[in-house]
Amino acid sequence: MNQRAYTLELHSIINSIPEANRNNFLTAFQASEKNPVLLFGFNIWLGALGIDRFLVGDIVAGVLKLITLGGFGIWQLIDCFLIGGRARDKNIQLARQMRDTYRTPSVAAPAAPAAEPAPPSA
Repeated sequence: MNQRAYTLELHSIINSIPEANRNNFLTAFQASEKNPVLLFGFNIWLGALGIDRFLVGDIVAGVLKLITLGGFGIWQLIDCFLIGGRARDKNIQLARQMRDTYRTPSVAAPAAPAAEPAPPSA
């Protein structure tokens, strides 16, 4: 997924959330999103160990990359071009899951019903 498509999709997800829940959604999303630039750096320095794939959540690919030492360097080179798109795909998937949680507007607790006046005693 390229940067433009990612930005447009993320804006549409944010706009589909009620205004009352947007700040909570943005805070939660920013805390758990994967930074494509950071993953690119992990690929350059520790890509042969599969660290970038482990961080993006591709455990099987990370183990295979670890066992083969980055596919003898070839897989590590290919991931220089692919890891950013993979991180953005995971972020959009996470945002869609979180959108379903934050889509319902937050409702204030209803006030306690007023007590009925006691009937007059005779």
